Amino acid sequence: MLSRKDLSNALRFLSIDAIQQAQSGHPGAPMGMADIAEVLWRDFLKHNPNNPAWFNRDRFILSNGHASMLLYSLLHLSGYNISIEDLKNFRNCYSKTPGHPEINCTPGVEITTGPLGQGLASGIGMAISEKLLAQYFNRENFNIIDHYTWIFVGDGCLMEGISHESCSLAGTLSLGKLIVFYDKNGISIDGEISDWFTDDTKKRFLSYNWHVIEINGHDSEEISKAIIIAKKNILQPSLIICNTIIGFGSPNKSGKSSVHGAPLGRNKKVLLTRKKLKWSYAPFFIPKNIYKLWNACDSGNKAEEKWNNLFNKYKKKYLDLSNEYIRRINNILPNNFNEIIRKLLFNFNHSLTNCSTREASQKVLENIGKFLPELLGGSADLAPSNLTKWSGSKSIKKYLRGNYIHYGVREFGMTAIANGIYHHGGFIPYTATFLVFVDYARNAIRMSALMKTKQIFIYTHDSIGLGEDGPTHQPIEHISSLRNIPNLSVWRPCDSVETAVSWYYGIKRKDGPTAIILSRQNIKQYLKTNDQIKLVFKGAYILREYGTNIDLIIIATGSEIPLAIKVAKKLYELNYNIRVVSMVSTDCFDNQNLKYRELVLPDSIYNRVSIEAGISDYWYKYIGFKGIRIGIDSFGESGPGNKLFKLFGFSVKKIVLRIIKKFFS
Repeated sequence: MLSRKDLSNALRFLSIDAIQQAQSGHPGAPMGMADIAEVLWRDFLKHNPNNPAWFNRDRFILSNGHASMLLYSLLHLSGYNISIEDLKNFRNCYSKTPGHPEINCTPGVEITTGPLGQGLASGIGMAISEKLLAQYFNRENFNIIDHYTWIFVGDGCLMEGISHESCSLAGTLSLGKLIVFYDKNGISIDGEISDWFTDDTKKRFLSYNWHVIEINGHDSEEISKAIIIAKKNILQPSLIICNTIIGFGSPNKSGKSSVHGAPLGRNKKVLLTRKKLKWSYAPFFIPKNIYKLWNACDSGNKAEEKWNNLFNKYKKKYLDLSNEYIRRINNILPNNFNEIIRKLLFNFNHSLTNCSTREASQKVLENIGKFLPELLGGSADLAPSNLTKWSGSKSIKKYLRGNYIHYGVREFGMTAIANGIYHHGGFIPYTATFLVFVDYARNAIRMSALMKTKQIFIYTHDSIGLGEDGPTHQPIEHISSLRNIPNLSVWRPCDSVETAVSWYYGIKRKDGPTAIILSRQNIKQYLKTNDQIKLVFKGAYILREYGTNIDLIIIATGSEIPLAIKVAKKLYELNYNIRVVSMVSTDCFDNQNLKYRELVLPDSIYNRVSIEAGISDYWYKYIGFKGIRIGIDSFGESGPGNKLFKLFGFSVKKIVLRIIKKFFS
């Protein structure tokens, strides 16, 4: 008769064999966590391998993503579309089994986990989504949103600072359906962690308002009892501390750092492990009776069918709610959304009151927020400065009712949590901080772009224009560095119309995040023709032309557009014909066809100037080596914003003199 150890050993040896074949990978954690995974996946996890996208499934996240072979083995044995050949292809190009779990690559993978701790934070975002959606859609006897979030973490995840940011917030929000398993094996790549990680993890999480249980991670009965107890605690997230042995079962390497990130070694060491664990089967061979006990296809179908029957009854009783649910989980915008934006653009274009673009952004939210209940906002303790709250914003507190999250001073955690919120489904998250603090969030921004997450980043106080706070708060290299992240669309609008277009682009976009860079200081508004408004959507357009046979093109963005206009007018007075191009989004413009790009920036006009209050190197691609780059290539200074712009050469007189000397003398 098969024992639980036989079933968990199936996980161990599929992982060992795949890593051995690839001659690359991390066998230690899969071998150490196999017993926990077997109990969770076979006895508690609600999922359907036939339909990995079933919305009411439990979410499982492997935050210690280097243990990816554990997840791939689980998916294969449970009946997902992961074959033995896929396991044999582990860590090869274009396989379903990459080195770390990747969303949209492997059926059953909920989120891309690589950098330690981010899976934990994103999983917390998923738990937030579940609770918010349950509050919104569930009715008495109709819990159509009702699932758990389960997360595996390792020592490294809990060493990373993001674990503090995200777990602190999770405890504050009382996420009772969040259960985290901590693989406490005391080993990392460098060796025994007792020399550098001596935190009392239990006390730490108790202080976060978590429920904490400590068990033997190799005792199936203890694991099962801990899960049952954790599920009963609906007022707190639970941390199950699982004391395990890394590389469990290896006579040569168990409990050692050498098993963390390298194959077991020569075949002899693998054979010794097989003998130790009484696993007599050939590599990649799983007996039929083990497959049968692991397969979750029938139970998954039954669970989904039961839910479908419930939802059909729900539809009959709550037709409007059910239609709204279907719309939101399918990421479909309301039918009238385009018309709302069209009216907004018209009104903004004919309201020429000067304002900062952060104020314009708040006006956009006022106009669209009530039509988009899926918009879930938040700021890293800067809502009054980022202007991310609107009149319909309701702050989410302990019982998670509302549409606005106060993330606290947690830029990294905020961004990763919002990634999880989106990939759970049902929401479009937007998050905010000062532009200079994207450095704190950068890796989560990168992961957002990598996963094609629809998250909208609002970054305000975008230049030295913020003034007296000084160089620690004045972004210089930040806009350019964001533009260099693949698949992140970056928009820096100059007025209300461009701000509204930036928001529209971010909301409509389905293949990645959008960053909207906004000013603190007021900016002049520019009346546009209907054709110009349409061209804003192309990322760059001709905002003004002075004269016909153009002698020079000035390219500018955001708050530097008014300066570019003044420079152009002065040069026109001196009998030079000038074109001003507003480059709202470089990546969007780069994606336009050659005909349009040539129309805006003809190759025949090689006299070009860029004006942007940030690092200037980025602009070579648009103005060439012969052009003039007006930028800031040093850190800022503390002082009033208007004085700083003059100090750093952003004055009409200085720029005009440079242009005449360079091109017209």
